[in-house]
Order: sequence, then structure tokens, then C-alpha cells
Amino acid sequence: MYLPSAFRQDDIGVLHDEIDKARLATVVSNGASGLQASHLPLLLVREDGQYGTLYGHLARANPHWRDWQDDNQALAMFNTADAYISPAWYPAKAEHGKVVPTWNYISVHVRGSIELFDEPQRLLQLVSRLSDKHEAGRPQPWAVADAPADYIDKMLFAIVGFALPIEHLEGKYKLGQNRNTADQQGVHAGLQSSTDLRDQLLAGRMPQTN
Repeated sequence: MYLPSAFRQDDIGVLHDEIDKARLATVVSNGASGLQASHLPLLLVREDGQYGTLYGHLARANPHWRDWQDDNQALAMFNTADAYISPAWYPAKAEHGKVVPTWNYISVHVRGSIELFDEPQRLLQLVSRLSDKHEAGRPQPWAVADAPADYIDKMLFAIVGFALPIEHLEGKYKLGQNRNTADQQGVHAGLQSSTDLRDQLLAGRMPQTN
């Protein structure tokens, strides 16, 4: 990932928090079948390894996992906020007009070698923890144990689990830190006034970084 120094984020705790905020990751690898990508919810266990370990699963029918049988490297990408930035928001537009659009975003990239597993008990623990994470906060959270045991056994047979011990972790907070204060404030105001909730979300992240 291209990382200008103004946008670089190296704090492991901050990057872990971004991973936990992300709802869906894109996992990419290049193996015997060429480039493949899968979109997956992942579970971060921070205390597993130097930089933590990601856990997930995909359908056994998905050929992607077969390329991981040879300890293949994978890249997992997490994007937690993004927005189009209009040049009209910069005071510099009125001053000299030398402004162009850009896109601001927060992204975390993780690399490591995939380790596959399909033991039923280990898969059950994984899907239970993933479900508990995403059901948290609901008035009546669903749990894996709510479904019939024989049905869950059948579903577990249809998936393959994996661990991705994090070997390389990098984050990019492209939030206009390279602009002057007036331009940053103009972008913040423009995003806040947008009717798009995604723009408002990014506006809410700007003060924390700038």
C-alpha cells in the first residue's frame, strides 16, 4: 500500500481497533489458480502472535482455499470509512482555483501465511465467536446453540476454517493531513453537511487524526 508519511499509522492498538470496526474484509491471494479474492467477516485475536491472528472460514465449495494448502501468503484488507472530497470545500478554490477532487479513507492491510483447519470443534468455536461478535447489542441476540445440533454439524461440514497469523500490519489514514488547517476545516464541514451517512462517518473520524 502506498503510504506517504502524513497518512501512515503504525500504532498496533489503533490498527487492531480498525480491524474490529470493519464488518467485512477482502482476502486476496495468488496461487496455482491465479489471483483470487473472497469477501469474509474475520475475527481478530489480538493476543495470538506478535501482531495478532485473524480467523475466518469460507465455503468448502469455494476453490479459493485450495490455493492455501501450500502455506500460501494472503492479503486481508479492511476499509472502515471513505468519502469523495469535493474541491468546492477548499477555501483555496476561491483564492486561486488550483484544487482537484480526491478520495479520503481509512484502510488497514494485513499479510501472512494461511493455516487451514476443518476440525468440527474448532470450527464450532470460530463460528460461535463470530456470531456472538456481530449479534452483540441486539435485543435478542441469536447464538449458534439456538439451532439444532445436527443442522449445525451439517453446516460445519460445508466450511473450511483458516488462521492468518499477522506477519505484516500497516494502516493508512488519508484524512487531509497534508492540507492546511482552513482546507481541513472546509472538508470537515462539507462532509458533516452531507446527507450521506458514510460522509458523516468520515467527518467524525477526522478530528481524532488531525
